[in-house]
Amino acid sequence: MSTVRVPRSERRGATWAPDSHAFPTRRYDLVKEFVIALVVMLVLAVVAAIVFSSPDEPAISLQQWARQAPNDVVATATGELAGTTTSASYGPPYNTAGDGQTLGPLALQKLAGVADPVDPANDFVITPLRTLSAQPLVAAALRQWAAASADQRTAWAQAYSDALGKAPDGDPTKVAPGDYGPVPVLARGVLALASSGALEGLLTSRTSFFGVDSTKPLLLLADGSHLEDRARAQNLGGDQWGIMNETGNYPGQPWLWLYTLWYQIPPFSTSDNADVQVWALMILLSIGFICIPWIPGLRTLPKHLGVHRLIWRNRPR
Repeated sequence: MSTVRVPRSERRGATWAPDSHAFPTRRYDLVKEFVIALVVMLVLAVVAAIVFSSPDEPAISLQQWARQAPNDVVATATGELAGTTTSASYGPPYNTAGDGQTLGPLALQKLAGVADPVDPANDFVITPLRTLSAQPLVAAALRQWAAASADQRTAWAQAYSDALGKAPDGDPTKVAPGDYGPVPVLARGVLALASSGALEGLLTSRTSFFGVDSTKPLLLLADGSHLEDRARAQNLGGDQWGIMNETGNYPGQPWLWLYTLWYQIPPFSTSDNADVQVWALMILLSIGFICIPWIPGLRTLPKHLGVHRLIWRNRPR
């Protein structure tokens, strides 16, 4: 290796530094190194995404629901007319039919009021069916429904809902004869709209110009049993530790075990206000965790346990 000789006079200077051009050099292609690193990281990212990514389950459409569980669609439409579905009795922010989740004396859902009004009977059944007014049976059923009193409508819908529950497999074609008014025709009309794919568009286009608000389709789908059945088949039910599970045979979110734990034990597992109760409990636990350095006794617990001695030991000199 060649050496660089520096005059003694220059070496005495306090600010002296050797000239970089006096040393041997090696060619370095920065662009080449960047491309190689980029390709390697891209390959690693693709492999990691294939091996560790979450499955992309397609959304359940109302059309798919109608084709896979037509009896459930008819039963759900009947329940909307009878006012017995979850949406019809939910309360704020959709309606005033219930108090919603409460925390002791605090009705938290009522504090915000009805911010997104939803009338399930009209929004999910009657209004969409008006697009079929050219069909004589549907048009006559809509007129009969509009002319009836509220009590008469509820009586018709409740009677048909009970009859569907007694029919084999909930099959509308096997319902016993009875006074159901226009309800069977209206329910079959909803099934026809859903099967054609038009119902989802009708429910979304009425909420915004671009039709991107899926609140009403999701509420209608959740009022039936098909969505819950699909969720439980994927172990996503509330009593199946569903919050921390993933669809398919994939690892879920294990860090959520503490949150979903409370849903599995009383009194949360049997409470109608479990969501807000667990939410409040987790807030208290989080505040307590943050305040550990200021809690007497608890803050000195690591010192008394002596776990640190397993890591930090006096090393022999």
